[in-house]
Amino acid sequence: MVRKRLPVEAHRPPFRSHIPVLVFALMLLVSLACVRQAVRDGAAVDGRVTPVGGGGDQPLRPTPGTYMPWGERKIVYATVAVAGTPTPDATRPAQARPAQQVHSVQRGDTLSAIARVYQVSVEALKRANALGPSDTISVGQNLTIPEYYLPVGPAHKLIPDSELVYGPGQVGFDLEGAVKEWGGYLSTISETDRFGNTRSGAEIVFAVAQFYSVNPRLLLVVLEQRTGWVQGPSPGQVSETYPFGYVKAGYKGLLRQLSWAADMLNAGFYGWRDESLSVLDFEDGTQLELAPGLNAGTVAVQFYFSQLHLPQHWHVIVSPGGFDRLYSDMFGNAFGYAYEPLLPGYLDQPPLDWPWDTHEVWYFTGGPHGGWDSGSAWAAVDFAPTVKGCQIAPNWVRAAADGQVVRSTDGVVVQDFDGDAEEQTGWTLLYMHIAASGRVVAGQQLQAGDSIGHPSCEGSLGFANATHLHFARRYNGVWIAADDPGVPLDLDGWVVESAGREYDGWLVKGDDWLEAWDAPGDINSIPTSP
Repeated sequence: MVRKRLPVEAHRPPFRSHIPVLVFALMLLVSLACVRQAVRDGAAVDGRVTPVGGGGDQPLRPTPGTYMPWGERKIVYATVAVAGTPTPDATRPAQARPAQQVHSVQRGDTLSAIARVYQVSVEALKRANALGPSDTISVGQNLTIPEYYLPVGPAHKLIPDSELVYGPGQVGFDLEGAVKEWGGYLSTISETDRFGNTRSGAEIVFAVAQFYSVNPRLLLVVLEQRTGWVQGPSPGQVSETYPFGYVKAGYKGLLRQLSWAADMLNAGFYGWRDESLSVLDFEDGTQLELAPGLNAGTVAVQFYFSQLHLPQHWHVIVSPGGFDRLYSDMFGNAFGYAYEPLLPGYLDQPPLDWPWDTHEVWYFTGGPHGGWDSGSAWAAVDFAPTVKGCQIAPNWVRAAADGQVVRSTDGVVVQDFDGDAEEQTGWTLLYMHIAASGRVVAGQQLQAGDSIGHPSCEGSLGFANATHLHFARRYNGVWIAADDPGVPLDLDGWVVESAGREYDGWLVKGDDWLEAWDAPGDINSIPTSP
């Protein structure tokens, strides 16, 4: 199944005119929704970066994003041999270009979207149709598609797929020790989130790595490239409010800025894997086709940097001697950490039961959407009992299968199934928005049906506007899409299908269909046991 979607923008479920009790649904519209941002646009929440040591006059660091610290560098805390070469990937066929040479503008079309479909540049499209500086086009207007193909980006591989995810290659990596060993500005700061939780610099990186399932080594390298804070002694010219330069309400402080970077890395990785990403769009309007022989980890890094830099600087960073050299200086050759294959050729989901008492009434409130934020694979689905607003529900979320709890904090419970007590390996389940009161503790071995905790709105990095359970799968740190064609999410024989729009989809069992909807109703009520 190929989803054609923008890889990082969230999509609301479409309006369904066939819901009979419209007024009731509108009243409860916010009661069962899932939102993956820490705060919504316009929220006034500050991340407070507080130095906890040092001070005084410090040398300035260069302008953000220009820092490439060549020279002698100490390799610290490598956990495996760090010599390796990229594994060749199957070359994808060149992007098929439609034979049609005239495009009739339809409602909702934009010039950039049309250019992307036909693999031409926006400027070439403007020239061929004598369009002015404005991108305005009209419904019914016929546009001539020029004989022009997008330039192809570099085929140089930067990291293996296993160095993108928080997976087997990171087991045993001493993140805190590495940060202390370098002794840079990151090791001296702390930050307090909107719930009053205070984290050190290393703890911020670790939290983002766990929640987004992104390699902490990679996060340290992109943080160093952007700010110089990992090895440099001071913040220098880098904004402590927006260190990655992503200026938007709700994204103040290192925690939220690094979360944005992790989401962009995930957007590139999963966009390439599900074939929804094939072209990079730069801020100046330049478009570049991704080289067909790349691996998903490399595309992740290329996409991330395309969100920050114009093409000329971007090319320097992603070419040999750029980002890959910085990675090697800090940790050794990235391909020396490769864990391949990251996913087996045939992936089989263990049997999963409904994660609640099936004598209770629960609702299917969210179809496939981001496992963590919008950039990750559409690994998650949402369920909710009958409860209003953000009250802690009296219902219990229960284990969907036998397995050990390996994490229980910040509204999250992660359950491991391979017995090694490591969430980076094998199958794991994420249960999100679990209230602290009554929540299972890490280390506890659960049997299917055992209590995990109560659904709520809780979550330090996630934000919910109504009580529900956010439920997702990972394998070796890779978010597995709920509608994955090879291994769709299967709960007691009910299989998830996507409508191709985030949060929209169905649960299907034989001839029975349940449609995701963010209010309780007959169309999304999970059948109860007799």
